[in-house]
Amino acid sequence: MKLFAELYQALDATTKTKEKLRALVSYFQQSPPQDAAWAVFFLLGRRPRLALSWPKLRAWACKAAAIPDWLFDECYHAVGDLAETIALVLPEHRSTDVEPLHHWIETQLLSLAKLDDSGQREVLEQAWAGLNQMERFVWNKLITGAFRVGVSHQLVTRALAQVANLPAGVVAHRLMGHWQPTAAFYQSLIEPETADTALSRPFPFFLAHPLEDPVESLGDVALWQAEWKWDGIRAQFIRRQGQVFLWSRGEELVTERFPEIAESALWLPDGTVLDGEILPWKDGHVLPFAQLQRRIGRKNLSARMLAAVPVVFLAFDILERTGEDVRAMPLHERRAWLEELIQAAHVDRLILAPKLTVGRTFLSDQTDKNVHPTSSASSWEELARLREESRARGVEGLMLKRLDSAYGVGRQRGAWWKWKINPFTMDAVLIYAQRGSGKRASIYTDYTFGVWDEGKLVPVAKAYSGLTDEEIRQVDRFVRQNSLEKFGPVRAVPPVHVFELAFEGIGFSTRHKSGVAVRFPRIARWRKDKKPEEADTLATLRKLIPDTPKGRELY
Repeated sequence: MKLFAELYQALDATTKTKEKLRALVSYFQQSPPQDAAWAVFFLLGRRPRLALSWPKLRAWACKAAAIPDWLFDECYHAVGDLAETIALVLPEHRSTDVEPLHHWIETQLLSLAKLDDSGQREVLEQAWAGLNQMERFVWNKLITGAFRVGVSHQLVTRALAQVANLPAGVVAHRLMGHWQPTAAFYQSLIEPETADTALSRPFPFFLAHPLEDPVESLGDVALWQAEWKWDGIRAQFIRRQGQVFLWSRGEELVTERFPEIAESALWLPDGTVLDGEILPWKDGHVLPFAQLQRRIGRKNLSARMLAAVPVVFLAFDILERTGEDVRAMPLHERRAWLEELIQAAHVDRLILAPKLTVGRTFLSDQTDKNVHPTSSASSWEELARLREESRARGVEGLMLKRLDSAYGVGRQRGAWWKWKINPFTMDAVLIYAQRGSGKRASIYTDYTFGVWDEGKLVPVAKAYSGLTDEEIRQVDRFVRQNSLEKFGPVRAVPPVHVFELAFEGIGFSTRHKSGVAVRFPRIARWRKDKKPEEADTLATLRKLIPDTPKGRELY
């Protein structure tokens, strides 16, 4: 635990990538394989099943620190982080820890789920008494499932690749899918042999950067392939040795949640891996993402749900062909193979992602094998006009991919770009504020905004990002000096400040007081030029919802 806590401290103390990489490499070089495996597990954001509730930890920490509940609560509201609050209120101890990280995890943390309250409390008190403040803080982060330290998946992969003297792509592939944090796994992760035989293992996903420069900066339009950017679940569809696996981009195995897609694999050749999007799809049209959310998280799917929200796998790339990794081949070759494969399969639930041509777009019509265009737009201007049709088609914009590009690992600049349409916007009034968490725990940074409805402001969105540090300080002062009411940690404020909010989608909702819900709201700018009465109305927002059965789906 001591070495792992020192790693956390080193990573948390800097924003420089090189320093973080150096700290990670040093840790992996010093740690035994069993410790290193658990470090990788937690650094990548994975966590074991948790057994402790917030009230239990609060009560036991109060007794260990000999302080009343109200004082702990005051400390928590000032600090904003449970793990840090507990570490700070407990008496300081000189560390006596000599146990390796895997001992703390396997014999302490994992045992908590098997113990009653008395046993859990005993384990925690012994741990708190034997650790110094930083070690205790990290331990608390682990047992609460809140361990985050500002390192990306890619940075951890780079560190492991440097330690093992392997290509980062090989390490990234070995980290995909399900694995257990054992010494044997860590050894296989860094061994020099690069052959990977895990049957179900997906490939690392290739991600696009948002296009911020003028599209003309990409050069000749003929060098690019354009596709619609769909709003679904990015996934890889795998058929190997007669078995089928469907992995989400979040490395979650979702095969059983989408049985109609899994059945489509019977028509694919063995040794096939496709990259694409899981979409709610009915009568030849994509449904709002909100419909897909109705299926996400349900382990038991009724026949009624399967009929109400059917799904398809929209394939846009092929990564493995007859058992051969073809990611290094240029996109135009992979696309030709993909078209041939989808046409041969001829399955309703497996659809080819359409490419764009000037003036027309084509979907993969399973009844006609001659509808797959290969031409590109003749100019960026024409492609831009097609992009304006995105919302009417239920998509988010365009994807632009170089025809000669290989399928890379992670987010790389230059080969793939996402050219999204401009977001929706609204002018709304700040009506509630709440303190943030972590480093913003003492500042009001979480805001609720309202729009007008019959002369009253109704809450319509929450937003946490978009303001500069100086603007955050200004809003914080305003909240502190002008709070009208308190609802626990929430403060009601006078409705005097107008903000422009950007958001990606809107639909009707039975779960929100306003009757509508917006997707991914964030602050675009502080409208100091507007008075509160000039803010938007609920009726205006409702007009943004397409007046079609597809557009009026509930969120």
